[in-house]
Amino acid sequence: MRSDSVMGRKEHTIPPEPVAIVGIAALYPGVQGPDEYWHLMSEEFPVAAPSRAVRHLDEIEVDVARFGIPPAQAGSMARMQILMLEAARQCLADAGHPGRPLPVERTDVIAGTCFGLDRQHANALRIEASRFAREVERAAVSVGADPEHAELAAEELRLLLSRRLGGSPHDRVGEMASTIPARIATAFKFHGRTLTMESADTTSYVAVAQAVQNLRGGMSDAVLVVAGQRRESPIVARALDAKGLTTTVGRPFATDGRGFELGEGVGALLLKRLSTAVRDGDRIYATILDCSLRHDPRPGAFHYSPSVGLRRSTASDSLRAAAVLPETVQYVECVGSGVGQEVRAELDALAALYEGAAAGSVAVGSVKDRLGHTFANAGLAAITKVALALHHRTIPPQWQPEGASAFERDGTPLRLPGTNEPWPPAPEGRPRLAAVHGASFTGTFCHLVLEEHPVLEKHLGLEEREGNGRHEHGRAPVAEAVRTSTPPVVGPVAGYALPSAASDAEPIAVVRLAGWFADSPDAESFWRAIRSGVSRIGPVPEAVLDQDLYYAPGALSLTHSYTNQGGHTAVPDAPPRDLQIAPARHASMDSAQRLALRVAAQLLDGGGALSGPGLIAIGSNLGLTRERRANAALSLENLEDMVARLTGLDGLSPLQRKSLVTSVRERVEFPDEAMLPELLDGCLASGIAALVANEYGLDAVPVAVEAACASSLAAIDVAVGALRSRTADFAIAGGVELACNTRDMVLCSALGLLSHSRNAPFDAGADGFTPGDGCGLFLLKRYGDARRDGDEILGLLRSVGASNDAKSLIAPDVEGQARAMERAFAQVDFTPSAVDYLEAHGTGTKVGDRVEIAAVARVYGSARRTRPLEIGSAKSFYGHTFAAAGSAGLLRTLLAIRERTLPPNTHLHTLNPALDLAAVPARVSTEASPWVPRPGQPRRAGVSSFGTGGINYHVLVEEHMDGSR
Repeated sequence: MRSDSVMGRKEHTIPPEPVAIVGIAALYPGVQGPDEYWHLMSEEFPVAAPSRAVRHLDEIEVDVARFGIPPAQAGSMARMQILMLEAARQCLADAGHPGRPLPVERTDVIAGTCFGLDRQHANALRIEASRFAREVERAAVSVGADPEHAELAAEELRLLLSRRLGGSPHDRVGEMASTIPARIATAFKFHGRTLTMESADTTSYVAVAQAVQNLRGGMSDAVLVVAGQRRESPIVARALDAKGLTTTVGRPFATDGRGFELGEGVGALLLKRLSTAVRDGDRIYATILDCSLRHDPRPGAFHYSPSVGLRRSTASDSLRAAAVLPETVQYVECVGSGVGQEVRAELDALAALYEGAAAGSVAVGSVKDRLGHTFANAGLAAITKVALALHHRTIPPQWQPEGASAFERDGTPLRLPGTNEPWPPAPEGRPRLAAVHGASFTGTFCHLVLEEHPVLEKHLGLEEREGNGRHEHGRAPVAEAVRTSTPPVVGPVAGYALPSAASDAEPIAVVRLAGWFADSPDAESFWRAIRSGVSRIGPVPEAVLDQDLYYAPGALSLTHSYTNQGGHTAVPDAPPRDLQIAPARHASMDSAQRLALRVAAQLLDGGGALSGPGLIAIGSNLGLTRERRANAALSLENLEDMVARLTGLDGLSPLQRKSLVTSVRERVEFPDEAMLPELLDGCLASGIAALVANEYGLDAVPVAVEAACASSLAAIDVAVGALRSRTADFAIAGGVELACNTRDMVLCSALGLLSHSRNAPFDAGADGFTPGDGCGLFLLKRYGDARRDGDEILGLLRSVGASNDAKSLIAPDVEGQARAMERAFAQVDFTPSAVDYLEAHGTGTKVGDRVEIAAVARVYGSARRTRPLEIGSAKSFYGHTFAAAGSAGLLRTLLAIRERTLPPNTHLHTLNPALDLAAVPARVSTEASPWVPRPGQPRRAGVSSFGTGGINYHVLVEEHMDGSR
């Protein structure tokens, strides 16, 4: 128990162990490293000085060769990947790596991005260029050009665009947001979790919250968080402007402000539990005492919440969780968006929260005065600023642009520092404390409590003395102590709440499920298709894959797909009937958003109300098609000058050329000059989750998760962690992706990943996977809560194991896959021999299938089995649904448990003899059979998902047996 007068924390509260910030990287226009960053933050800049936001991240040079990246892959990498690799290197170097080694087996990498990346835009434009060139050819003929000359002009245009945009077989891997943490893990040999998260402008706050959760839950020992934002496309700026959020001169604290300047930046933090950092002798910039998230669900187009009450309660709850009294906080890093309504709400909430403090005693600021709004990076920019301010014990000044109105909170506890101020020590020798606020335009709030870096004696309990009826501690800073002595190896910090042993973790109940894959629009038809043994894969409709332009069976190509097969889904053209969504808004949604919204309606239809804070984590490709197409259309519009100069059109008169451009405009869908405010919503991957939260009125933080083909199970992992840490009382998790699209089929064909016929996992003739469309969602609760609420329990999630190969980005690895399985079993009280069924990743590639079965044999064959392990894969029926693949596998497994039936596989004609199933032993069945339980035991299954970049997840699922727990 803590004493208020000593610690500045509330009595009768045992907070969780603090998380130490031990490494920092900061890459911003004109800034590299924590020292330059602090110099920028502490500059007392003249009012009339120009903004630095006019400079660009492209000025930063990075040597990719130092990361061991083959030249063939380097040209396919998104610029953000390169910058984040460099930020990771600088952050690790700042923490003393490699001289100070990290626990590589248990070091996670969590990246944060928002909106599409440059390579995604280039690839989409390259694919669309073929359609554009055809329209130019047709328009040329229509205005009088000779057909042969028109054809030559179209080919000339294709070549010009090809040279401009580049192209490589590695483009599909190089463009993926999840490749960023995977490349970092590979470069530094980290074998922990790797995933990319997105939650609009609270992206990096959510990533930090996830890192804190992983550390406190004992799932990792170090987490590298990297987040960044670039001006990747003019579409984002135009869409933000259409929402009324941007301006040319940002005024963070203007209550009549019109918005923010859009900035750029990449940052990184290396985090450890405090006890680990002290044991390792790390320099500690500051510690995170709490990181809380809440959501304000507001139907309709996304916009910043005006709620004063929820802002205040989020901050109040966060301070309470950290056992910190409001009046002991001396500095608050605000959102400071410059959006007048939000500024007023934030300042009103702060004034009410700190009403007990003396007038002007709480300094406030916002990093947006120097950097603009760096969106996905905004949280790291703010946390880094505050950590450095605590480290330097200096309150930084806030810039005010010329002509800005006076700060409008005089007489309240809030003040705006105009100069650098020495940060006075807190009363009675307490640590200096600061808070950080975050907010997203989707309605999410974040609040962090940071403390100056801790006192060695306090946390090690080395020097404790009694005085005046209470315990007091020496106050020597840890940094000074670790410079002058070698601290002993210690366990968890005394006096803080510790995580339970992994094997004691409460099961997570699946209380509802829903799915839509290919032509099976719900879970029941999905199961009927599985039982039938008939694949749902067939020719992709002409409206999706223009075969004249993009289909060329046979050889590999950068411009064509050699297959026209897929598990295609017809996307709903109207919202669920119980939702009031304007037609224009629904039309502006991405197809993945529309499909997931319909599946969410199935999940939530007829169920009881969901109370308490929640989480919606949906696996997805973070670069949605809606944004890619809008950017491609805008780029094509800008190519009209190139069209006018084509030599193949030299025979046309100026009037004919003008008519040609007009004709092309009529044939190609260019973006409207007056963009709708909803366009931005349709470009946002976390908008999938935010739509569900907002339209159904759920107090649930929306998050998009990308972990390549393991995205769904990564989202499940995030949800399970939130439930077990009790930061959420319910969670909706799963995944969605529509892989049957021209872009992905062409890019995957270029790398030879697709089957020339159909998905045939484990077959001797397997030659790749077939793309599929789909979405699967699950409603999760803690087991005890589900029992209390009288929910039907469809299955129990007992554990999630995760790893990264840290080897090849493409080739699967036995060691990495086995590591994920072993980590899952380390969390439960049964052995692999107790598992009856394995829903395999089962891509249908010869190497992939062989490596997966070898990993299965290593783990599931390590104990004596009394019956063969049944193995199957949903991909044989529905194709590979990429980010939704794990949700298809989990859906199939839970339905099999419910129906007490082992599901069959299809397209299996001759089992691949190289698989050596006898080593497990295991079998792959082509007919459904009764699932007979072991005497006195529940039915148990494993579900695997393995993604590009060496990302591996394995979930253990158990049948619920009434009265057994």
